[in-house]
Order: sequence, then structure tokens, then C-alpha cells
Amino acid sequence: MPNFALKVTRLGLLLLQAVSPRLAGKAAFRLFCLTPSAKPKGAKAKAAHAAGRAFLQSAERIELRLAGGRRAHAYRINGGAAGRRQRCLVTHGWGSSMEYMTDLIGALAASGAEVIGVDFPGHGRAGGRFLHMGLAVQTIAAAQARFGPFDATVGHSFGGAALMVSAAGLLPEIEPLSTGKIVTIGSPSEMKWLFADFGRMVGLKKAAQTALEGEVHRLTGRGLEDFDAGEAAATMRRPMLVIHAQDDKEVSASHARRYAASGRSVRLFWANGFGHRRIVSAEPVLAEIQRFLADNPIRNDVGIIPLFGLPGRRASL
Repeated sequence: MPNFALKVTRLGLLLLQAVSPRLAGKAAFRLFCLTPSAKPKGAKAKAAHAAGRAFLQSAERIELRLAGGRRAHAYRINGGAAGRRQRCLVTHGWGSSMEYMTDLIGALAASGAEVIGVDFPGHGRAGGRFLHMGLAVQTIAAAQARFGPFDATVGHSFGGAALMVSAAGLLPEIEPLSTGKIVTIGSPSEMKWLFADFGRMVGLKKAAQTALEGEVHRLTGRGLEDFDAGEAAATMRRPMLVIHAQDDKEVSASHARRYAASGRSVRLFWANGFGHRRIVSAEPVLAEIQRFLADNPIRNDVGIIPLFGLPGRRASL
């Protein structure tokens, strides 16, 4: 948030807290869920977005309808191929979209997998400017209802946390994600720290901070402390690959260590030097994901119907 906008926001919330901490918390939650503009900023982002958009031109595009009239967007690649193959789901991070995930999508599709990539509400082709964890989990459930269970799921940052929340069935009113393997890339293991940081940034006092966090329970039926993906990993007992960079400045590497400590089914791979965003297209990361998924090999003898030519690797944001 730019400095001037932050100052205005802090002042507005300070005045509102004096009148009603509850209303201040609700207003802060709306701001917390406000997603960035989908329009790329800067030459590097524009080039990456354009390359990703070109890559996805040949993919099938499917609208996913969610409760309350909201919608998400899905891309499917290799969906027209004959025979049994792995089905993989890919989810993006906050403020991102599938255009920035195409190096990963391409690596999965090149081995013959059917790949489903989703734009959460407020992102990419889904449109809108609003997202919270409940909506992300609804999106994953809608993708599963549309395409069937997944052999593997790969999520970056917020998208990886959403996969974990979904696979663990932490929202009982939503069908849990059925997946064989899970890969998280630079993903948080719990969300309470993020709400605390946001509250400090916008100047919330204790009562308004409590009201902010209470909005999570109102919308999902679960308290903020229940969204503990690290604890959930210990109970799911399914193969999991955790990829993180120790130089990640957005999501602390302590989250990766927490995942890794959850059980023997979790493999930790340090991708140091790639930070939080470049990590999704780094060659060592793509190779590690392919090795992890190759333990359950795709049947390449069924006659893949190519839907597009895979472009070369490119730098990501």
C-alpha cells in the first residue's frame, strides 16, 4: 500500500475505532481481502504476463461458479488427450494469476499430465477484487467437482496454503480436496501472523483486531487459529514436497521448517536464491517437482493429443 494511501487508511480506521471497533474491524477485513489490480506494472511484469497469456491461448477455458454469485476461472491443458494420465491442479499466490505460472504448467504438461490451472476470484480472468481463504477453498472444490479428483496438486504461496486447508477438510461445509500428492512453493503454514502484521500496518487496536479476526469465523465457521496447515500436514499422512527459499522476504522460511517437522511423508527442498516469486519458474524447482511426481509415473503409451507447442523457459516475476 503506498505511503499516502496507508496514512489515509490509518487515519480513517483510527477515527472509526473511536466510534465502533467492530465496524473498524469489518472495514479492515474488507481491505485485507482487497486484491491488487490484475493489470501488470512495470516492463518485466508486462513481458511475463504477455508471454503467459500467449502460452494459455490454446488451453481450454472454463468458468467455475461459486456460491454467492462469485466466479473463478480454470484453464485445462492436455484435457483432450486419450487414455489414463495424471491430473494435476495448479494454484497461484496472492496478486498473481495463471499467466505467471506457465513455466510450471508447461513442465507438468510436457510429461503428459492433464493440467488444471485456476485463477481465484479477484485474480486473472476470474475478475473482481475480493478474495479470502473460504473463497479459495470453494474454488478448489469447484475445480474438483468439474474435473474429478487430482493425482497431484501444486500451489504457490497463498495457493499452497489453500490446497492444504482444502485437503485437510478444515472447512466442513466444503468438499475436501482429493489428491495423491501435494507440492507447496513458498507457502505459509498458518495465517494468524499475516492478520497480526496487517493489523499493525493499518493501526488497529486490540478490540478492532479481534473484530478483524472474527470476520474469518463469521464467513467460514472456523476461527483463524484453525487454519493451521502445518498441523494439518501431520494428520494427512500423504506425500508432500515443500519448496522454499531461505531468502524469501514475504513468507518466512520458518513456515517450511514447520511443514517439514510434521512427519516423514514431507520432503523439504531449499531453493535458495530465488526469493518468493522467481521460485515458481526456477529450473531446479521444476526439476525437483518432476522428480517428486515421477514416483507415480504417467502412462506415456496412450497417445497424447498435443494441444499446443510448449514455449521455452522464461524469467518470472
